Amino acid sequence: MTRILGIDPGSRHTGYGIIEGEGRKICHLASGAINVAGALPLPKRLHLIYQQLDQLIREWHPNQVAVEAVFFAKNVKSALVLGQARGAAILAGVNAGLEVAEYSALEIKQAVVGYGRADKSQVEQMIKVLLQLRCQLNGHAADALAVAVCHLNTGLSRSRWAQATAT
Repeated sequence: MTRILGIDPGSRHTGYGIIEGEGRKICHLASGAINVAGALPLPKRLHLIYQQLDQLIREWHPNQVAVEAVFFAKNVKSALVLGQARGAAILAGVNAGLEVAEYSALEIKQAVVGYGRADKSQVEQMIKVLLQLRCQLNGHAADALAVAVCHLNTGLSRSRWAQATAT
């Protein structure tokens, strides 16, 4: 059974989603958002993100971590800040000795919805269907769960490809 922590990084709202899966079976374990005040200095926000992700790793013991990759933004400053939040998330996984994978938004949407240009509501709806969730999802948590599902599906595909080419 593989346990994955998916992370949708942000300097004020970092989504997280923890799933467990084996074969085609996927189970939702936890999800939510780490919310930090935008008024705090960036180093303090990054520290809080790191600490809370570290705590989630200690509590849930994932085998792997998957993080959404940086997208190209029109605002360079925003992209740099997002990159630093991603760094805090990646560091939390690496410091725990976990494999950390990165996926673009296009790859995540393709893996979850089947269409790389799907909108946020389509991703959220498909996550609710795949994980059989009836509750309202925080948008950041839904995105993080999508990252985790993408990683699980990508790992399954790579495993099947390796088996097929080995025979």
